[in-house]
Amino acid sequence: MELSNLKPAAGSIKTRKRIGRGQGSGRGGTSTKGHKGAQSRAGFSTKRGFEGGQMPLKLRVPKFGFKNHNRVEYNAVNLDVLQEMATNYKVELVDPAFLAAHGLIGNASKKVKILGRGELTVKLTVKAHAFSASAKQIIEAAGGVAEVI
Repeated sequence: MELSNLKPAAGSIKTRKRIGRGQGSGRGGTSTKGHKGAQSRAGFSTKRGFEGGQMPLKLRVPKFGFKNHNRVEYNAVNLDVLQEMATNYKVELVDPAFLAAHGLIGNASKKVKILGRGELTVKLTVKAHAFSASAKQIIEAAGGVAEVI
């Protein structure tokens, strides 16, 4: 084997289809694009979702529902999580800044709602934007304060 007789593997190199090089080539005339129509023209590109003139699926499917622009989204935190935080970090005040610092909510500017899953045995002052009725009752029964921000 020498550099002068190296060849690529058989079948690994395909010749390019040379279109538009006269009738004798077999690919002249319409240059493999068929006769007339948008797809035979230069610069043609289909629009997204175009189905050849048929009514597109996105327009055939009915619209439903609506988006409430006044919806207030809360980050939910349950009492069992507060109990775990209180025992691990020995805190008496839980507020959005504390929850954000420990990765329970995205950041301190997000609204927080305390929900009543779990039990609370520690006296805590909890500051949040909203409380469920059961959560407020359990916090106050444990001797803590549920303060709405």
